[in-house]
Formats: sequence, C-alpha cells, structure tokens
Amino acid sequence: MVADSSTAPHFVYEDDPDLPGWKRWELGEAGRYNDFLGPLSVRMEGDVARVRMVPQHCHSNVSNNLHGGVLLGFVDVAMFAASRGFEVLTAGAGVTLDVSVQFLAAGSVASPVEAHVELLRETGRMLFLRGLVVQDSTTIGNFSGTLRKLSPR
Repeated sequence: MVADSSTAPHFVYEDDPDLPGWKRWELGEAGRYNDFLGPLSVRMEGDVARVRMVPQHCHSNVSNNLHGGVLLGFVDVAMFAASRGFEVLTAGAGVTLDVSVQFLAAGSVASPVEAHVELLRETGRMLFLRGLVVQDSTTIGNFSGTLRKLSPR
C-alpha cells in the first residue's frame, strides 16, 4: 500500500482480515524498513500483546532456520506494534533506546512467530518492555527493551 505521507497515518492499525480477533499493524507507506517483515498482527490478551509475523524464505539463513537478524528486527518492530496495542503509542512516534535479545532455540520458516510483549512501566517519555519470542509451543528467545516516546512536532 502506498500512501500520501502528508495525509495518511504512518501506521495502519485495523482489523486483520486474515485473523479474526487480531489487528493488522503495518506502515501506511510501502518501501520502508518494516516491509521486510510483512504486515504484523496484534492481539491483546490481558496485559500481554501478542505480535505475529509469518516468516518467508527470505527470512531464512543457509541452515534454513530463521536468521538471527530477522528475529532482532522483529523484536524491535514488535515492541512498537505492542505499544500500539497497549494504546501508549498511536502513531509509531518513538525510537528504540536499547534492546537485549537472548536466542534460546532455532526458529523455523514453516510457521508463524510471535512476540509476547509486556509493558513493564510507562513514564512521561519512556516505555519499558519485555517479552518472549515463541513459535508453536517453543520459546525461541526472550528480550527486554526501552522505547522513548517522541514529542509531537
């Protein structure tokens, strides 16, 4: 989807036509960094935001597993998608200050990957998050990160 950046929102957050009960979160303009992950789906379950991506062959390494860089990028972007689900960032207006990821198992390109994200604390300018990266019934990673909310221009 290509959008006029002067009028369109930076991110679209609406019902996901492919997953009833989920929201689709994606950029309103094609050709940016987030496109490499494809659209993400978000589902709120209590205090946890489930953020899902569907891996493709281009996300694999030569061992035919998910590339670690893809998982790092997914975690970073998933924190923003989750923050939209938590209703603390509505337009993606923030930056990642830090993120720490520990890989626990190899991921596969054969099934969806989810980040289960918790908002630990929100201050006036900061969001502190943590979560697990899960595929099927296996936890393949864990993470924590800090986002800084940007001031409106």
